[in-house]
Amino acid sequence: MSDTTVPDQGGERLATDLGASVSLLMRRLRAASPQGELTPTQRAVLARVDAEGPSTIAALARAELVRPQSMRVTVGALEERGILARSPHPTDGRQVVFSLTEEGHRVLAEVRRAKNNWLAVAIAERLTDAERRTLAEATALIRRLTDA
Repeated sequence: MSDTTVPDQGGERLATDLGASVSLLMRRLRAASPQGELTPTQRAVLARVDAEGPSTIAALARAELVRPQSMRVTVGALEERGILARSPHPTDGRQVVFSLTEEGHRVLAEVRRAKNNWLAVAIAERLTDAERRTLAEATALIRRLTDA
């Protein structure tokens, strides 16, 4: 299906329901994280630095679609807590890059562990074996939808 293809009414309803369900799931996962530990933007920055390696404020701002001034505040708060550390840019002496500290790795692992634990318990307690198999199939389909 291309970007110009118009879905039928059933397809639109499915898209709406799926989007709402995924949004609710994401809110529940955020709520399962240690309370007050990190804001959603801080979690996004940590996950990006963890996945992509050290980064500048400008690159993080572009990736997260925020202004550099806003990203500077986010990164500053993480640096103040010892979660991110600055170092000289490897090729541009005018810039600095930020990377995860040991504390940053610990905090990120704790947040992920809490989310995964909540979801695993919810799946085990609320779904039957057949529903868990269906969820596994749906997860594969959602992954296929999101592949670039």
